[in-house]
Amino acid sequence: MHESRPMVALDLPSLRDVKNFLLRFDDHEKLYVKVGMELLYQEGPVVVDFLKFQGHDVFLDLKLHDIPNTVGSAMKGLARLGIDMINVHAAGGIEMMQQAKEGLIAGTPAGEKVADLIAVTQLTSTSQESMHHDQMIMTSLEESVLHYAKCTDEAGLDGVVCSAHEVQKIKSVTRPDFICLTPGIRPAGTAKGDQKRVMTPEEARNIGSDYIVVGRPITRAENPIQAYQTIKNEWNGRA
Repeated sequence: MHESRPMVALDLPSLRDVKNFLLRFDDHEKLYVKVGMELLYQEGPVVVDFLKFQGHDVFLDLKLHDIPNTVGSAMKGLARLGIDMINVHAAGGIEMMQQAKEGLIAGTPAGEKVADLIAVTQLTSTSQESMHHDQMIMTSLEESVLHYAKCTDEAGLDGVVCSAHEVQKIKSVTRPDFICLTPGIRPAGTAKGDQKRVMTPEEARNIGSDYIVVGRPITRAENPIQAYQTIKNEWNGRA
């Protein structure tokens, strides 16, 4: 699938900042937003309630990673928030991912769509050198990512978070409808920040990403609406 809206990473410190940011958009512009640890841990579930009430889709980016029972129970509670997507760390293992899926299904109110559940392979801030040194994983970065993607598929999840560089090979070892969500997207000419493996929206589209996540190039832009529309057009081949 191809989600036409670039996900906007709301890496902002407070709900007030979120409200001020969203005020710049027209009411009819329904966004797909990413809520991460910074915002959820500061504000709690009320931030998700607010975003859903406004009609936006929400990817809850918490990267759960714990023993299987704990992750399953946590996912059951998070499902009640009405989120559209959520993730775990593939490094937690197949059993953990399976229990996450079971908890998500069990916690979803009757008649509502179960959120997409995806897993993080290797963070886009991770280089092969740091993976070797910090994690003692001595394969190539690509091999590690593909291994985690296959485990995620085996566990019955819907897809992975991955660099656009790995999308085609991930789909070749999983299945064509396996979601590949790509962070580390930077429009041409912008700073990479702390991301090591980056691509432009056009490159991510051409290589087959299903979703892209863009944060600072939109949230810190002088004109966020213009930045969003430019990235959206590039993502959809209208640049």
